[in-house]
Amino acid sequence: YSGDEITRLHNDSRFFTEIRSAIKQHSGEELDLKPYEADMRHLINTYIQADEAEALGRLDSLSLTELIVETGIHDAIAKKLNAKKNLSKNAIAEGIINNVRKTIIREQLTDPRFYKEMSRLLEDLIKQKRDDTRSYEEFLAKAEELARKVVRKNSGAHPGVLEGRAEAIVLFHNLEILEAATFKCPADEEAKATLALDIDDAMRTQAPAGWKGDETKERVVLNFLHPLMQRDREATMSLFKMIKNQPGY
Repeated sequence: YSGDEITRLHNDSRFFTEIRSAIKQHSGEELDLKPYEADMRHLINTYIQADEAEALGRLDSLSLTELIVETGIHDAIAKKLNAKKNLSKNAIAEGIINNVRKTIIREQLTDPRFYKEMSRLLEDLIKQKRDDTRSYEEFLAKAEELARKVVRKNSGAHPGVLEGRAEAIVLFHNLEILEAATFKCPADEEAKATLALDIDDAMRTQAPAGWKGDETKERVVLNFLHPLMQRDREATMSLFKMIKNQPGY
């Protein structure tokens, strides 16, 4: 569009907006509140006292999966997924499934074993959705339960010595599924917990600052992980990939 055409279109838009407003007012569809404004302000100032709003959290920045956990699935659907009230139950179900799947795919490298289990639960949920004998409300209840598991990342039972050590807990649950040539994960839970703590301590005390993405510093990390993995290069690389995706290191 040329500059003149743009100006003409803007003027036309304002003109027809004003015409629409005038028609609504004169037809009684829209109430003109200006004559009542002063009286309303007087009533508000005299009889209504309101404290400043206290922000409890910004929900607009949360993903649908996180919002389900914060507010419950029905509120999450109303506020984010189906705010315009024009989606079918099937479309809502697809939206929930796709959002949970997106979260699992994005986070799966941080805890492979946990998210593999979450993927299995998601497949069960998809299967239920396709089964017309199941109710929509039952689907929503199970979807909310799965979303809470995904977001809160309850990886399962672990020895008490690991309590409060989130990254060590992840290591504990994944040591036995590492790709390895000669490395043998301890069968005893206490020994496996000890190994997880040794790796966690090494990362916190020996890893150079800003090591991720720096080839020289990454080599330092590989060097001190290698003995802990019984000098199995394949196991060391497998562990390194998982550690590199841990936000806590």
